[in-house]
Amino acid sequence: MFFATDLDTVTHGIQLAVAPVFLLTAVAGMIGTVAGRLARIIDRARLLEDRIDAAADSEPMTVAFKELKQLRLRGRLVNTCIALLTFCAIMIGLTIVALFLGETIDLQIFRMASILFLSGVVFFLLALLGFLAETLIATRMLKFGRNTRARSL
Repeated sequence: MFFATDLDTVTHGIQLAVAPVFLLTAVAGMIGTVAGRLARIIDRARLLEDRIDAAADSEPMTVAFKELKQLRLRGRLVNTCIALLTFCAIMIGLTIVALFLGETIDLQIFRMASILFLSGVVFFLLALLGFLAETLIATRMLKFGRNTRARSL
C-alpha cells in the first residue's frame, strides 16, 4: 500500500473529499427540521391521550382517536425519514473516506465512491419524499379539523 507523501496529492485528496460535505450540511439541516416535527407530533399525541384518559366514558372521542391514528402515521413517516437521512449521512461519510483514500493511497476505489455517493443521494431523495408525504398528511389534518369544528358549531 502506497501512501502519498507529496503535498499536491494530499491537497487534491482533501479537495475531492470536501465536496460531499456540502450534502452533509443539508442532511444535518433536514434532520433538525424533521426532529422538530417529530417533537410536535409527540407533544400533540400526548395531549390527545390525556384528553381521552380524562374524558367521561359516555363522551365519544371518535375525532380524537382519528387524529391519534393520523399522528401515529405521521410519526412513522418522520422516523423513516430520520432513518433515511442517517443512512444518507453514513453513505456520504464513507464517500468522503473513499475519495480521500483513493487519492492518497494507491487504491482504485473511485467506483466504490461513486456508488456510495449515489446511494447517499437516493437515501436523501427518499427522505424528501417521506417529508413531503408527512407534510401533506399534516395539512390534510388541518383541513379535516376545520371542517369538523364548522359542522359542530
